[in-house]
Amino acid sequence: MNSIIEVQDLNKSYAGFSLKNVSFEVPAGFIMGFIGPNGAGKTTTIKCILNMINYLSGSVKLFGMEKRDISVQINDNIGVVMDAPFYVDDWTIADVEKAVSLFYTHWDSGRYAALLKNFGIKKNKKVKELSRGMKVKLMMAVALSHNAKLLILDEPTSGLDPVARDELCELLSEFVSDESHSILFSTHITADLEKIADYITFILDGRIVFSGLKEELLEKYALVKGGLNDLTSKQKGLIVGLREHSTGFEGMTELSNVSKLPKSLLIEQITLEEIIIFMNRGAKLHE
Repeated sequence: MNSIIEVQDLNKSYAGFSLKNVSFEVPAGFIMGFIGPNGAGKTTTIKCILNMINYLSGSVKLFGMEKRDISVQINDNIGVVMDAPFYVDDWTIADVEKAVSLFYTHWDSGRYAALLKNFGIKKNKKVKELSRGMKVKLMMAVALSHNAKLLILDEPTSGLDPVARDELCELLSEFVSDESHSILFSTHITADLEKIADYITFILDGRIVFSGLKEELLEKYALVKGGLNDLTSKQKGLIVGLREHSTGFEGMTELSNVSKLPKSLLIEQITLEEIIIFMNRGAKLHE
């Protein structure tokens, strides 16, 4: 399968945190959701991919080329939305176009104008006058206005209301309808990924714990609930992130373990958000 992003054995260290042999690929024509709790390494990994920070070892390839070999061709093909815009606060939206269009050989003014109109952003507005959500829409307009084949998104929907998020997700789905396009989509709003992502990469404490089809991850685990005395000590070992409270317990288990648990337990379908919560809780319980 052709991959637009190839990350192999990436290592990066800070005081108190490090990426540890991070490896994953983003196939062409698909949306890869990038998930994990705060501080897990998502933004650090994205900055390594974008050559915004140096990494100790490993490799990053974009479109089959080493990212460290920066080229106009690679940058032209990437649209980026980070958690905050890099634009000058006093710039108008028209000024933003004048500044950023210089960096792209395939800038499309018509596309930019159409997206601004669709997003309800007036060109005479200043960047500092935009709400958090409108700034995200502005960054999306820029990212989609230079014929990019890859979008790298770091928390693009966190400042948007449900209607705007739904519109953005629809826009992203349309983007990958061209099978040469791909998206790496990092977000805490996992409901958006459940709606549109094809693949999931899950990072925890700087390590990749899963990278593959979204459905494979969701079908691997189940949510388990029961009474305080329903489990033996051995059975408790099968529960990830076990949390006991006054009326019972809850946790996550692999579906292959369900047959080893009491039939009286409540077994429910799990969500991506719950997988993150229980994995993170389980890691902390074993620290």
